[in-house]
Amino acid sequence: MSQENPAQPVEAEADVTRLNALFSWQSLLFIVLTVIGLVFGIIYIFGFTIQGQRLIEAEYYWIFIGIFSAAGFIALPAHSRSKRVPLYDAIAAVAVLGISIYFFLHAREMVIMGWTHVPLGIVMWALMLEMARRSAGMPFFLVVLLLGLYPVVAHHFPGLLGGLNYEFTRTIEAHVFRSEGMMGITTKIAAEIILGFLVFAGVLIATGAGDFFINLANATFGRFRGGPAKVSIVASGFFGSLSGSIFSNIAGTGSITIRTMKRVGYPPHYAGAIEACASTGGVLMPPVMGAIAFVMAITIGVEYRTVMLAAILPSFLFYLGLILQVDAYAAKTGMKGLEPEEIPSLRKVLAQGWPYLSVLAFLIWGLLFMRWEFYAPWYACMLMIGLSFFRRETWPTPTRILETLRRIGTLVTQTAAIILPIAFVVSGLTITGVTGSVTSGLVALGGGNLYLVLLFGVVACFIMGMAGLAIVAYIFLAVTLAPALIQIGDLNTVAVHFFIIYYAMLSVITPPVGAAAFLAATIAGARPMQTCLTAMRLGVVIYFVPLFFIFQPALVLQEDLLHLVYLLPSIIVGIILIAGGLEGYLLKFGRVNNWLRPLMVVSGFTLGFPAVLTTTIGVVLGVLVCALVWADNRRLQGA
Repeated sequence: MSQENPAQPVEAEADVTRLNALFSWQSLLFIVLTVIGLVFGIIYIFGFTIQGQRLIEAEYYWIFIGIFSAAGFIALPAHSRSKRVPLYDAIAAVAVLGISIYFFLHAREMVIMGWTHVPLGIVMWALMLEMARRSAGMPFFLVVLLLGLYPVVAHHFPGLLGGLNYEFTRTIEAHVFRSEGMMGITTKIAAEIILGFLVFAGVLIATGAGDFFINLANATFGRFRGGPAKVSIVASGFFGSLSGSIFSNIAGTGSITIRTMKRVGYPPHYAGAIEACASTGGVLMPPVMGAIAFVMAITIGVEYRTVMLAAILPSFLFYLGLILQVDAYAAKTGMKGLEPEEIPSLRKVLAQGWPYLSVLAFLIWGLLFMRWEFYAPWYACMLMIGLSFFRRETWPTPTRILETLRRIGTLVTQTAAIILPIAFVVSGLTITGVTGSVTSGLVALGGGNLYLVLLFGVVACFIMGMAGLAIVAYIFLAVTLAPALIQIGDLNTVAVHFFIIYYAMLSVITPPVGAAAFLAATIAGARPMQTCLTAMRLGVVIYFVPLFFIFQPALVLQEDLLHLVYLLPSIIVGIILIAGGLEGYLLKFGRVNNWLRPLMVVSGFTLGFPAVLTTTIGVVLGVLVCALVWADNRRLQGA
């Protein structure tokens, strides 16, 4: 946990909330709400009773919505300049909590008799829209608003965009009171499935896991050429897996790693691009991953362990491409690693950080072998709290407990503020029946050609990713594009859904939006568009690997895994060639002439593509290009 100084705010929280000092009234109220919300969560998830009666789903959902929405109006400012809690935010917090309690008291009637209250439902809808704006900005707000109101005007749209018409009041009833909306999958994800993982992440981060992973990466990679960049990649991967947030990852680790990268010679735009890419990949890096992984597990009806295992090889290939490129850049420019005195002792780092590794191993064991699903992080939290007594620096003193609760509350509140309004998108698409028409329309538009439908799918993923958050894009495309792809090509379901997730995430490092790259550029003091273009180049693996595993599901550990015997080595060699071509330096060979670089990239892509013809072409072309690079470097050495 952070140092025990109540006068200092937690830095990462201060960047995104207005909680200020730990003992300010808003922080203490926020912590009280967090504790109440967590208590109700534990009671419901573990099946405890209140006065001999168990909470039903709708009762717990309304308590969760009310408590963490009220916490959101306290913590999340209406605009960046708002540092205090104004009267209108206090009124909004009281209103959302009061309405939720009222709905909680009528939850059983809601389930049994179809009870609704449209006027209060409209107020709740408006308050949740405001939470969406505060948590993810105006673009996300507009997506949720427009798709949420789509049922009102669906009958006016032509062709595949047309749907069943609903009056505004019926739309609100579906959004707020029905299982298609807030009483359905989105609240289940936030309040049940990922709540324990958010608590686990908060406990780990508050007990110093972020510093540990940075020190571990420094001790492991700091001595090698371009060491700080490799440290950034490894540390951001681990931290992103814990936090599940691209932007908090950049703000948290980037403030340290970008500065170190610049100091050893990486240009500001390059340092920012590295951090943006590494943080983006962390969200889909096992074992924790982000909320979108849990949405996927529920959407396709598989265990979370299936999704976690499927993400292993794509994550490995993505980070391999990143490390190879920064290594090539360091070799080409003659960079060295950190000075010996700057590198922590690996033995000391492990001696101090063994509790974190033990807890992560326990979590993986619980998820993979015990199949505890969303109970696993709760058990891991209890283990972490027990292990925190082994080091004086992490003893749970009163101040540290409050800091930990505030950290947990921040993670849960921000996640809920993003996920809960997505219920309006899900509801709007479901009740109008538009999902089926879009699916059939995509099949017809592609003329039954799988490659055309894939192309349309890539464009749709990217556009939806730009319009809002990746999770919104995934939910929409999972019920429209995924069935079309599966229907035409008889493709593996897990591979198709991962394909959609990866391409939906591309917008955060791709112009014109590139929000992650722009944030990293701000921290690095670099030009945003230059940083964004560099991030595209560094993250090139994420642009083509989804195409590989959609045609060869073994890469997401589906179907016949024997294909990996030849497929994985060919893809790894292909990534090595692509990295060498993009950076102008091939590992173990040396510099690559500019005229050979495009050929090397092409050879790498064809070598890695899972088809006999393309792989054969890639082998021949790759051998030829490598021979030319080797001969060219021998000639330069002789000269």
